Amino acid sequence: MSEKKNIIHNHTHSDDHAHSQLPSDPELRVKAVETLLLNKGLIDSRTLDELIDTYENRIGPQNGAKVVAKAWVDEEYKKRLLNDATSAIRELSYQGRQGENMVVVENTPKVHNVVVCTLCSCYPWPVLGLPPTWYKSDEYRSRTVREPRKVLSEFGLSLDPKVQIKVWDSTAELRYLVLPMRPDGTENMDETELAELVTRNSMIGTGLPKEIK
Repeated sequence: MSEKKNIIHNHTHSDDHAHSQLPSDPELRVKAVETLLLNKGLIDSRTLDELIDTYENRIGPQNGAKVVAKAWVDEEYKKRLLNDATSAIRELSYQGRQGENMVVVENTPKVHNVVVCTLCSCYPWPVLGLPPTWYKSDEYRSRTVREPRKVLSEFGLSLDPKVQIKVWDSTAELRYLVLPMRPDGTENMDETELAELVTRNSMIGTGLPKEIK
């Protein structure tokens, strides 16, 4: 089976929905907007600090990492997560805009999942925070569909040729999160320790969890 045939979902995107697009040079533009808003007195530094804290520490990959870690140690939670991801993620109080309808797909020794948004940058904010620049790039959005194995190799992820790669296309109506495989040698680690091994890329499918040192 060709890699192109491994694409599982390619939903039609609504033309009028709000895509989470960021400018191509976000750091410069964010700084410019920040300066403008501060100078005009529209926001104060304390409000800005709270917003930054929200996206960096409360709405970010660490939320998704906690979801993954819980699924690794709690088989019943894992079943709920795979059956109804939106509700299971809400159990941990992670919900909100860009995460209303979630699906979690599980990596196995035979199947590796990777997530893309082919038309824009739909992304599960409540569990992964803001999308990285490469996720929004035309190259990633188009090439991941055509040649997923090659794209993953460029991220440093070389998979056995026998492993099937499934590409999932996020949309405004449905967003995906990858449940990576639990690393070997972590049997005695608790949820907090396990969450530290979960990377953002492992939950998108372009990477794997950290290995035990």
